Amino acid sequence: MDVIFGNLDLWGTAIRNTLLVFVLGGILALGLGMIVGAMRVSPVPVARAVGTLYVTLIRNTPLTLVFFFFVFGYSALGFKTRVEPLILGVLAIGIYTATYVAEVLRAGINTVPVGQAEAARAIGLPFGKVMTLVVLPQAFRSVVPPMMSVFIALLKNTTIAAGFSVAELAAMRATINDAAGRPGNPMEVLLWVALAFVLMVFVLSFIQNRLEKRWRIAR
Repeated sequence: MDVIFGNLDLWGTAIRNTLLVFVLGGILALGLGMIVGAMRVSPVPVARAVGTLYVTLIRNTPLTLVFFFFVFGYSALGFKTRVEPLILGVLAIGIYTATYVAEVLRAGINTVPVGQAEAARAIGLPFGKVMTLVVLPQAFRSVVPPMMSVFIALLKNTTIAAGFSVAELAAMRATINDAAGRPGNPMEVLLWVALAFVLMVFVLSFIQNRLEKRWRIAR
């Protein structure tokens, strides 16, 4: 247990950064994914084309390359303002995951009876309100399991941020090894990191089960 209690400060920072990348990246992915998902089913051809281009381009690009672009390409574009690696990591993982959120939502939108959207339009609601008031609330109920799978994948993808100067859980092995006098061997650190991710995924799975039960009753 020395690897834990002898490095509490490092573990605290790593867990905090992991949760920050996960939560902030998840919020960005959910918000952007809702917009892109709505664009994918929009009656406006230009909006559908832009949504399709975004999903096709970003989803087919490896996440590591997306991180490379934000961490190294950002400065290469000539921007003078220095941005923290943590923020760039949030942007990279959020923009990437938004494509999967959009596709999951699009599948959920297709499960909503067409007549409900037509009825909403018939009473004068614009497309934006049809989506936010009628279609998306029902779509979310039908996509809880796949949506939570996307967020579980997002949580595990936060480990890529460790390779781009973000001091999160996946970087703990290198952090402890580089710090003089810190207890713990690399394998032991990796096992504790794996346990931490298992516990966090367990929490997400618990939330998924609760949401499924609650919304099943609401139906």
